[in-house]
Amino acid sequence: MKSPLDTNVPQIDSHLGLWPRRIGRRLALGFGALVVLMLLVLSQAGLQLRLVSDVTQRFANGDMQRLLRVQALSLQTEGVGSALIRLMNAPRENRVQEYADVDERNRRIDGIIESLSNELKDSGQEETLKRLRVCRANYADAFEATVDQVEAGDLEAAARALNEQINPALKAMLLESNTLLARERERIETQLEDAQRQFQEVAMWVIGLSLLLVAFAGWLAWRTTRSVVEPLAALETAARKIAQGDYASRVAVTGTEEVDRVGLALNTMSDAVHHREQQIVQQAYRDALTGLPNRAALLNPVHGTATSYDSLALIDLARLKIINETLGYATGDTLIKELASRTNGVVQAAAQAGLIGPDAMLARLSGGTFAVACTAPDRAAMETLRENLERSASEAVQCGDHRVDLGVTCGLADSGEMDSSTAVRTLMRNAEVALHTAKRTAVGHAWYSEAQEAARLSHLNLVSDLRQAVASSQLQMWLQPKFSLRTGQAIGAEALVRWQHPTRGFVSPAEFVPFAEQTGYITMVTDWMLREALRTLRAWQPLHPELSIAVNVSTRDLQDAGFARRVERMVGAKGVDPSRLRLEITESGLMEDAQKSVDLLNALRTTGVPLSIDDFGTGYSSLAYLQKLPVSELKIDRSFIDGIDASPGTQKLVKAMIEMGHGLDLFVTAEGVETQAERDTITALGCDVMQGYFGSRPLHGAALQAWFDALAPVQQA
Repeated sequence: MKSPLDTNVPQIDSHLGLWPRRIGRRLALGFGALVVLMLLVLSQAGLQLRLVSDVTQRFANGDMQRLLRVQALSLQTEGVGSALIRLMNAPRENRVQEYADVDERNRRIDGIIESLSNELKDSGQEETLKRLRVCRANYADAFEATVDQVEAGDLEAAARALNEQINPALKAMLLESNTLLARERERIETQLEDAQRQFQEVAMWVIGLSLLLVAFAGWLAWRTTRSVVEPLAALETAARKIAQGDYASRVAVTGTEEVDRVGLALNTMSDAVHHREQQIVQQAYRDALTGLPNRAALLNPVHGTATSYDSLALIDLARLKIINETLGYATGDTLIKELASRTNGVVQAAAQAGLIGPDAMLARLSGGTFAVACTAPDRAAMETLRENLERSASEAVQCGDHRVDLGVTCGLADSGEMDSSTAVRTLMRNAEVALHTAKRTAVGHAWYSEAQEAARLSHLNLVSDLRQAVASSQLQMWLQPKFSLRTGQAIGAEALVRWQHPTRGFVSPAEFVPFAEQTGYITMVTDWMLREALRTLRAWQPLHPELSIAVNVSTRDLQDAGFARRVERMVGAKGVDPSRLRLEITESGLMEDAQKSVDLLNALRTTGVPLSIDDFGTGYSSLAYLQKLPVSELKIDRSFIDGIDASPGTQKLVKAMIEMGHGLDLFVTAEGVETQAERDTITALGCDVMQGYFGSRPLHGAALQAWFDALAPVQQA
C-alpha cells in the first residue's frame, strides 16, 4: 500500500537509494558505523600493542635474561682464573675458603651452561655452546690436576699447569663465552629492530585507520546533514510561499520520513488555509442574507470592482425599523431579500437592454440600503432605471399573515463634470448626500448637487457650534401662548427654541434641530430649554401661578433611561410645582420604540409633570397604545386645522379626534389656528384649547414681558 506521502507530490531525492527514510535511523546508522569503526581501530591497535607488549615481555623475560647469563658466564670464567691464582698463593690454612670460592664459581659456570643449553634455539649458538662445554671439560681436567699438585705442595708444577693447561682452557672458554655473548647481542639487536619496525607499522596502521575513521565521520556527517538540512530548507521555502499566499505549490517528497510528514502537514494546512481564506473572502465581500456583494466589495477594486463607473444609485427600504419592531426581524429580512431579488432583476434587465453598462454591480450596504454602481450614457438612463426600481418595489410582499407594502427612497449621483473614472467611494458619498436630501424633503428621490454638499457642511458646522451656543447663551426660548376656547384666557405657552448665531445671525430650528437629533446634541438643547422654562415659571409664580409652559421632548430624550430622573432633579432644584411644566412628545417619536416610550412616560408621570401628545394624526399610533399612555393632552397637528372651516371632510376627522380625546379623558388642543373662521370651527367641534398666530405669535424679550403684564388677574381655564 502506498503511503500518503508518495501521492500527489513530486520526487526530488532519487539519489537516496537505500538510505533510510527516517532521520532517527539515519543517525543510528551513522553513529553505529562510527562506533563500529572506532571499536575496530581500538581492537586492532590493542592487538598490535599486545604483540609489541609480548615482544617486549619476551625480550625482558627471555632474551635479556639469557644475555645477562652469558655476560655472567664470561665474568665467572674470568673470575675462576683469579680465584686459582689466589688459591695457589694462599697459605694452606686459607685454602679451604679459596676452594669454596673456586667451587662456587665452577658450579655457577656449570649452571649457566646448563640453563643456556635449555633455552638456546639458534643452531650457531648451540655449536658455540658445545665448544664451550668441551673447553669446560678441558678446564675441569686441568683444574683437578692443578689442585692435586697444589695439595702435593708442588707449586711450580701447579703454576706450570696453570699457565699451560688451565689458562688456555679458560681463555678458550672465555673466547667461546664472548662469541656466545656477541651472537646473543646480535640476535637481541635484530629482535629490537624487528620490534621497532613492527611498532612503527602498528602506529602507521592506527594512523591510517584513524584517518579513515575521520574521513568516514566527515562523509557521514555531510550525508546526514544534507539529508536533513536540504529537506528543512525545502520546508522553509514552502512555508514562505504559503505565507505569501501561494497555495498551489506542493512540498516535494524528500525521502526523509519525518520531514515528509511535516511536508504533508504543510500541504494539508495550505489547502485548509486556502479554503478558509476563500470562505473569509466570501464572508468579507458577500452579504450573508442576500448573497450580493457588500460595501467592502463595492469599494475594493482588488475584488473585481470596476473603476470606470460613472453613476451610482442608493436605494433605501422605507420604514424597515418600524417593520422590524412591529412584525419582527424575520419579516424585515424577508422584505430585504425580496427587494434584493427585484432590484437585481431590474438591473440585469437594464444591462441586457443596453440602458446601463454590462458591468453594473448591485451591492447591499447595510440594513435595507442597496447600491447600484454602473456606467450610464446620461441622467435620463439613470432616471429610467430609478423608475423601474420604484415600479418593481411598489408591489406589496406577502409575509405570513401580513401583506406589507414596499417603499423606497433613492439618492443618485454621477460623475457630471468630473472625470468619468470617478472613484466609487466618491460616487457613493455623493449618493448618500442625495439620499439624505430625499429623506429630509420627503420627495422620494434626489440627485446629488454641490449645493446639497454645501448645505450639509453648513449643517455640520452648525452642529459643531451648538455646544458652544448652549454654553454661551446663544439660544433663546420663545413662548407661543395657548388660549382656552371656552374662556378666551391664556392658560400657558409652548416653549420654542431659537438660535441667534454670532456670525450667521438667526438660525431656524428647522435648520439645526434635525441634525442635533441625529448627532445626539439635542439632549443639551432639551436640558437648556427645561432650565429656562423652570426659571420663567418661577418668575411667573407670584402673579400667575396658573400658567404652564410646555417643552418639546425629542426622540433621543425618550430613549434616555435617565431622562425622567434628570427632569425630577431640575424641577426640585427650581422649587416649581411640577404640574406647571408640561412635556410634549411627538406621536412619531413615541412609536420609535413604543414599549420603551411607555415605560419612560410612566416614570415621567410619577414626577407630577403632565404629558402631551404633539402633532397627533401624523404618526402611526393606535387606540391600544393611546390607552396605555399616561398623557393629559392631545394636540391636533396644524395640517388638519389649516382651512378646516372650508373642509367638511376634515371637520369630521377632527371631530372624531376630539371625541376620541375626550373619551380618553384628555383635553384637546388645536395647533396652527390662524383665522377667526378656523377658531370658530374648532370651537364648534368641541376643542378645548387653541394655539397659533390668531392667538399670538411666539414672543420673546420685551414683547413677552408686555404680553405677561397685560394678562388679567388669575383666571382658570
